[in-house]
Amino acid sequence: MNELVQSPTEQAGPAENSSSSPDKPKPRSGSSRTAALIVTVTVAAIVGLSLWYLVQPQPLLVQGEADATRIDIAARVEGRVGERPVDRGQNVAAGQVLVKIDNPQIISQLKQAEAAKAVAIAELARIDAGIRQEVVAQRKAAIAAAEANLVLAQQTYNRTNELTTKGVASTQTLNEATASLDVARRSLEQAKLAYDEAVAGYTKEERGVAQADVDKAAAAVATFNTQVNEMTVTAPVGSQVYQVGAEIGEFVSPGVPLLSLVDLSDVWLSFDLREDLVKGLKVGDKLDVRIPALGDRLMPVEIRTIATRGEYSGWRATRATGDFDLRTFEVRAYPTEKIPELRPGMSAYLQWSGVR
Repeated sequence: MNELVQSPTEQAGPAENSSSSPDKPKPRSGSSRTAALIVTVTVAAIVGLSLWYLVQPQPLLVQGEADATRIDIAARVEGRVGERPVDRGQNVAAGQVLVKIDNPQIISQLKQAEAAKAVAIAELARIDAGIRQEVVAQRKAAIAAAEANLVLAQQTYNRTNELTTKGVASTQTLNEATASLDVARRSLEQAKLAYDEAVAGYTKEERGVAQADVDKAAAAVATFNTQVNEMTVTAPVGSQVYQVGAEIGEFVSPGVPLLSLVDLSDVWLSFDLREDLVKGLKVGDKLDVRIPALGDRLMPVEIRTIATRGEYSGWRATRATGDFDLRTFEVRAYPTEKIPELRPGMSAYLQWSGVR
């Protein structure tokens, strides 16, 4: 029995050894290492892409505006607006009446000019017809009368001279008879010259003066006819009425715009770019722009004009303020496709890939 009994120390020994021994660490699994590697690669890729995006040149959003050919219609004569058969927003055809102006004074001046032209034409016809035969006969009769007066004056002079020689008539009477004889001779010469003029007719110079009077009168008639025609204002091209500047009954002066037309068949997009952004840009380049008014529609356009804006008095050509002044260029781009919905005033946006 002594062999079967164990001491308390021996019984407690294994229990103490088991409780006092520490736990051994468990080994890591392969899935944990893979997840850590994926997270590291993802973070590195995000950081790398962010740095790459920051160093890349960002596209510049350039805003432009649609514009079209505008025509300001003005009258060349003054008067009151009598008729205006069109209104704002109405489409008009080429040659359609836009405004009619009333000016009775121009009508009266036209009639006076036509009457003056008729007088000038009649005068030219009279000169072309030549001297009438009645006038020639009258001039010939005047010669006969002058010759008779000369004969009478000669006889009176002879008698007075004879009486003066005998001392019967005074010297004064002889002087009067001499003067009368001289006047009779001059009258005969004048009558002969007038007869020769009637026989020869009008000269070339007189015909030229009459023709010039006719041309002058015709020019006056043409001038007033033009003014009368200008009283009716028509559309030069097919377009749309954009603005109306004169109402019916209003008095207008020459050169004052009556209304404005816009040609919707000639619409373009205008952009203003600094000169450092137009580098490499040339006429003929094609771009894509977006029109917000058309549902942010993407529209292909072609550049046709690159022109500088006007200079100003404050423009500085030297680097006095730390940097140079940069000019602004107007870039006009025309749609490559017909877009009837495009209207002047619509905004357009262009993603410009230049440097900010």
